[in-house]
Amino acid sequence: MAKQWVKFPHAQREYAYDAAALRKQWARLHKGDTEPLPKDAKALDAWRAFHAGEFQQAVALGREAGGSGTHAAVKAQVVYAVYLEKGEPAKLKLLEEAYLWADARRKEAPKEANAHYLYAFALGRYGQGISVAKALAQGFGGKLREALGTALALAPKHAEAHTAFGAYQAEVIDKVGGLVAGMTYGAKKDNALEHFQTALKLFPESPIAHIEYGNGLLRLFGKSRIDEATRLYEQAAALPPLDAMERLDVELARSELE
Repeated sequence: MAKQWVKFPHAQREYAYDAAALRKQWARLHKGDTEPLPKDAKALDAWRAFHAGEFQQAVALGREAGGSGTHAAVKAQVVYAVYLEKGEPAKLKLLEEAYLWADARRKEAPKEANAHYLYAFALGRYGQGISVAKALAQGFGGKLREALGTALALAPKHAEAHTAFGAYQAEVIDKVGGLVAGMTYGAKKDNALEHFQTALKLFPESPIAHIEYGNGLLRLFGKSRIDEATRLYEQAAALPPLDAMERLDVELARSELE
């Protein structure tokens, strides 16, 4: 872990939930990942830090708590690496570390959907970092498909897993073409679109569900769907973020429109 992480640049008082406020908002804040409210106080503190954008603290608290606290640590480290870490080698190291933590956690708790999802979340972002082609050559495709399939079998309403499964299939199709993608990696256009649409139905307040759907349309259909993709980015940019991750996603959507 880096000695000094970049500070979250959009700190807002409303993202700093106290324990009571976090419990009250838990269902909305975790509508996307179906994470249960932790019983362990330290794990809850890790999530408080995550939602406030104190990502380094969230990792430290989550790792110390262990158990479900690992989920907060993994998500915080991946979000930080993807959005705020500028150095490419440091980013890849953080993502690799995160997916190894998540892999250990899903073996420890195989019935927890979010453990499988977070493994795919971290591994997928690492794969994007080294390039989709290299990731597929290293067998990441099967690992991602298995982890996301397991997450959705355990939690069919896991919106973030639906978004990730749609994004995975769209990226593979974009990289290797529809025929090879379907035969080798089980990736199909209709299936990708269905996952994106399901995610939006389950969690219409999610900026990233809109963004990834827009990205997916461009990967699958190119400029012929640019107007629809732009509308999705506009919808994401207009959503009111409730925590640091959502704020980073809203800012990402705004950057796509510039």
